Amino acid sequence: MAKTKSAYVCQNCGNESPKWIGKCPACGEWNTYVEEIISKSPEHKIHLAGVELTKQRPVLLSDVETVEESRIDTHNNELNRVLGGGLVQGSLVLIGGEPGIGKSTLVLQVVLGLHGKRTLYVSGEESVKQLKLRAERLNIENSDCYIVSETSLEQIFVHIQNVQPDLVIIDSIQTIATETVESSPGSVSQVRECASAILKFCKTTSTPVLLIGHINKEGSIAGPKVLEHIVDTVLQFEGDQHYMYRILRAIKNRFGSTSELGIFEMQQTGLREVSNPSEMLLSQHHEGLSGVAIASAIEGIRPFLIEVQALVSSAAYGNPQRSSTGFDQRRLNMLLAVLEKRAGFKLTQKDVYLNIAGGLKVNDPAIDLAVISSILSSNVDMSIEKHVCMTGEVGLSGEIRPINRLEQRIMEAEKLGFRKMIVPYFNEKSVNLKKINMELVKVRKVEEAFRALFA
Repeated sequence: MAKTKSAYVCQNCGNESPKWIGKCPACGEWNTYVEEIISKSPEHKIHLAGVELTKQRPVLLSDVETVEESRIDTHNNELNRVLGGGLVQGSLVLIGGEPGIGKSTLVLQVVLGLHGKRTLYVSGEESVKQLKLRAERLNIENSDCYIVSETSLEQIFVHIQNVQPDLVIIDSIQTIATETVESSPGSVSQVRECASAILKFCKTTSTPVLLIGHINKEGSIAGPKVLEHIVDTVLQFEGDQHYMYRILRAIKNRFGSTSELGIFEMQQTGLREVSNPSEMLLSQHHEGLSGVAIASAIEGIRPFLIEVQALVSSAAYGNPQRSSTGFDQRRLNMLLAVLEKRAGFKLTQKDVYLNIAGGLKVNDPAIDLAVISSILSSNVDMSIEKHVCMTGEVGLSGEIRPINRLEQRIMEAEKLGFRKMIVPYFNEKSVNLKKINMELVKVRKVEEAFRALFA
């Protein structure tokens, strides 16, 4: 019998220490070290669903034959787009997000839509009756979907061997535990060992596996960072529970681009794909109202138009308030300083509130021009014309800097019926004017944009 050894492991970053310490030297967190068994008797090994592991030998790179990766069509255009065209055989995909955001609903909806594919849904958080109730709410029938409530990794591989599925879903990785590690489910050691065993199963059997993962209070995937290194694809499912929109974005993707974006709408019968988000994010009742500007933004490689709302009022107390929803607070302060220094508008004694309509969080710097235009519109109480949109990054000297993918932004605005668009002057060479039927106003400075809007 091998001697049992233990170590203290940080539950935040996975750093190990031979003794307990208060503050982790790797991540700086306090009181995160927990004693865990790191070695046990050698006869305890994870049995991989009847898979025979063969020894590999080195081969020349020139001798390796490349074939196109075969993909499984999930019958969900938004998910296919984010994955890079579908689910690759033998891939390990991790989906993370806030509690209650709709991760399990999205995965179950995809599984039930895969007719002709045998799937196994393993839930460590819900009973089979709860899964049945959710499937009835989605109103999708599938005779090839098997469900089981299980938390033991060894028993999960037994179920896989019996069912022989084409796709496996594990909900969630933090609830799965293996007998080879003497620690509670969700600990660093359990998550690392379970994920490694599942990865070995994926690569040896070419069976794709979808893992659902928890996130911590900072918004990143819970567990050790090695979990994100192990898997092939990391998807982040995000959105505000008070809004109906959900965004699926790829943080890591070995089989596709990480610049794609999927947008869903949460409904009573599940998640509906949003093929044209611009029409849903734009309000049709802002005509004649000040403080509203339409911006052409790009998330990933997908253009859409969003409504930027601003409210400027006299400060009721000594310190003026600065508040933003869906936009970076520090960038808002920078743009207010540019308005005061370069354009001459005094806003130091006024409250400024900014909101990106629809509950989206936008990081595209090309909406800077719409932000300062909406603030100025509310300050002078003058509305912007209904059929005018804008795009452009604002620099510290008040210049309108060039942006990327301008032609895509213009085509999206033209498709939605906008007749006039304010664009950066130095983007002229990147646009094919023969394709465009709308009026383009090219501006160099913020003052020129303001003259075009409020002349």
